[in-house]
Amino acid sequence: MTTKLLTALLLGTSILGSAGMAYAQDVTLNIESWRGDDLAIWKDKLIPAFEAKNPGIKVVFAPSAPTEYDAAMGAKLAAGSAGDLITCRPFDKSLELFKKGNLADISTLPGMENFSDVAKAAWQTDDGKSSFCVPMASVIHGFIYNKDAFDQLGIKVPTTNEEFYAALDKIKADGTYIPMAMGTKDLWEAATMGYQNIGPNYWKGEEGRTALIKGEQKLTDPQWVAPFAELAKWKPYLGDGFEAQTYPDSQNLFTLGRAAIYPAGSWEIGLFNTQAQFKMGAFPPPVQKAGDTCYISDHTDIGMGLNAASKNADAAKTFLTWVASPDFATIYANALPGFFSLNKTPVKMEDPLAQEFVSWRDKCKSTIRSTYQILGRGTPNLENETWVESANVINGTDTPEAAAKKLQDGLDSWYKPAK
Repeated sequence: MTTKLLTALLLGTSILGSAGMAYAQDVTLNIESWRGDDLAIWKDKLIPAFEAKNPGIKVVFAPSAPTEYDAAMGAKLAAGSAGDLITCRPFDKSLELFKKGNLADISTLPGMENFSDVAKAAWQTDDGKSSFCVPMASVIHGFIYNKDAFDQLGIKVPTTNEEFYAALDKIKADGTYIPMAMGTKDLWEAATMGYQNIGPNYWKGEEGRTALIKGEQKLTDPQWVAPFAELAKWKPYLGDGFEAQTYPDSQNLFTLGRAAIYPAGSWEIGLFNTQAQFKMGAFPPPVQKAGDTCYISDHTDIGMGLNAASKNADAAKTFLTWVASPDFATIYANALPGFFSLNKTPVKMEDPLAQEFVSWRDKCKSTIRSTYQILGRGTPNLENETWVESANVINGTDTPEAAAKKLQDGLDSWYKPAK
């Protein structure tokens, strides 16, 4: 009897011991991403910082090629072989994954309160009731300029349209530099760094963007035509042959010191820092007149969600709560200057150009690109059509009014705003 009892006790202890050991074993989380360029940052900075505070959870960053990511993710999710954590593109691609049940609802995840409604909108259902990715970073639009060129020509940084065109005229008259480096061959450059860059000052950022979605404003309204009218004025300042100039051509013209101003996205900062041999500065889109409220395109770009089929959901949620923290925001934003934290807690930026871009959040109102939420779902696709018409207006092959009418007619053909 005693022997049997002892055996039973020993067996029970053995079972408990092995169960305890199994529970204490390290959990490994795999992150899916399209940003292979960030591999060293995750491996050397982000993952060690998390693992130091969370013993027992190991993290592996496993990126795919950017052009293959969407298809690869779809195949992996269907096969049940996708990682625990999914890096999210903004709006419809991630929304589609959520609707298919591939991404978990993380609306109540601790840390989500650290983000504004605008920041979360890129990874929410249309009604805003479900969130499926933690916002990680945005990119900001404005203009990067050659400080040496400005100093040489005695040009002050422009804040109004009048000052902006005066600066362009002065650069053009001098002849040393092309006033502005932008081409129209690749189409998207004209829209993203042109129309979506300066447009928010005219349609008043979120006010106009949300009114367009609700059907309360149209692209043929004056505040939506006005940015096209401004783009039409850019033509004389873009240099010879800009119609055949690609996006890499524009980058090279600026970093080689041949152009004085570059209509920019903040993602250029890292590359420009390594290539430009001159001092650089940046300014936000000039306002129509002194004293006007300024608006910036502070576009939600990248987030991270939980694979709904993950077998390590608790550990993955722990990781996502850390991604939602100011600690993560500080490391990430400084490791990738030009990709700005969406966390409400301000991040101290070390890069001077990044500091300049992010400082505009304090004085201007932030919005996102007008074509990304809901309005880019149909055919003709408003985002792609805006590329075409922005280039046409700059080239002089369409008037601002004609361009706006084409866009609105295309939108009307498939989009019926919910009343």
